[in-house]
Amino acid sequence: MTEQELVLAARRGDDAAFEELVRAYEKKVYHLSLRMCGDPDDALEIAQEAFLSAWRGLKFFRGDSSFSTWLYRLTSNAAIDYLRRKRRQGEGSVSLNDEDAFVEPPDPGPSPQRRAENQELREALSLGLRALSAEHRQVLLLRELQGLSYEEIAGALELDLGTVKSRIARARDKLRKYLTQSGNFSDYLPSNVPEAAGREG
Repeated sequence: MTEQELVLAARRGDDAAFEELVRAYEKKVYHLSLRMCGDPDDALEIAQEAFLSAWRGLKFFRGDSSFSTWLYRLTSNAAIDYLRRKRRQGEGSVSLNDEDAFVEPPDPGPSPQRRAENQELREALSLGLRALSAEHRQVLLLRELQGLSYEEIAGALELDLGTVKSRIARARDKLRKYLTQSGNFSDYLPSNVPEAAGREG
């Protein structure tokens, strides 16, 4: 079945069709959750919440956007809600695993110095991403990690196009300043992220 057929079947209550959709997107949803919250266990919980929201909300999914765009919206919103709950409960800040950094730099090759530089860059990007507000992190990840267009993000998050562009610009500027202040990263700015990041498989 095509994705559209799976969505239609799942809307009619076909559990097997929904399970196929989950299998198709579970890695991407998990990685987006992880980059939003920074903790693997929390990311699993957020991903589960996102899929549960998708199952409950399928009857309201009109197909104005792609299923993946809609699912990313549910995931990022679940992550923002989770982070807000965590802040209210006073659980402190989250931390990102080095292996799951925002950007994977190009292959370092055999040079130990290059490997060390790339590790430092991954850590700086992780910390810089963590320093962003949840709303800024949300739009930046949807743009740079998931590869959505400004229009797709606006539709997915039900925001004005101008708001999306403004948030992404501010997020990039904040990340750029963080990287510059952290040292030796002035040539690796957020505007270069799409070329370097690659897309999740």
